[in-house]
Amino acid sequence: MSLLAVHDLAVARGGLRTVEGVSFTLESGQALILRGPNGLGKTTLLRTIAGLQSPVAGRIDMADDAVAYAAHADGLKPALTARENLTFWAQVFGGQGVDRALAAMDLTSLAARPAAALSAGQKRRLGLARLLVTGRPLWVLDEPTVSLDAASVARLCRWWPTTWGRAGPP
Repeated sequence: MSLLAVHDLAVARGGLRTVEGVSFTLESGQALILRGPNGLGKTTLLRTIAGLQSPVAGRIDMADDAVAYAAHADGLKPALTARENLTFWAQVFGGQGVDRALAAMDLTSLAARPAAALSAGQKRRLGLARLLVTGRPLWVLDEPTVSLDAASVARLCRWWPTTWGRAGPP
C-alpha cells in the first residue's frame, strides 16, 4: 500500500469548491509540493488530507495515525521550554527522540529556554522538530519554511520522517 493515495478529491472553503479532481500517490520518501497564488485552496487541501476537514468528494487512502500536520501556527506551549514542548508532543503521539529532534533543528543550546522567548525562526524550527517526535511517517506541511533562514531550510531539506526511524537526521 502507498503511504498516501488521493483519488479524485474535491475540497471546499466557505461552502465553495476551491479544488477538485485531485489525484496522486506518494510512496515513502517522496514529497509533493503545492504552489499557487493565495486563496487557491492549498491550505484547504492540506487540512483535508490531514483529516481536519472532510472532502466534498473523492477518497483519501492512508494508514490510521499516519499524519503529522504542521500549519502556520507552530503548536507550541509558550510557557514550556523547548525540551518540555517536544516531550509533551512525544507523549501525545507516543513518539520519542526529544534530544535527537533538538539536535536535528539545531536547538540543543535552547532546550531550557521557554518557547515564548524564542525568535520567530527558532519557534518555527521547534515546531518542525515536533514532527520528528510524533513517529508519524507522513508529514503535511503548510508553508514550512516561513521565518526560517537559509541554513534552517537546508537543514529541513536534509531529513524526512522516512529516514528518522532508521538513521535519524544528519
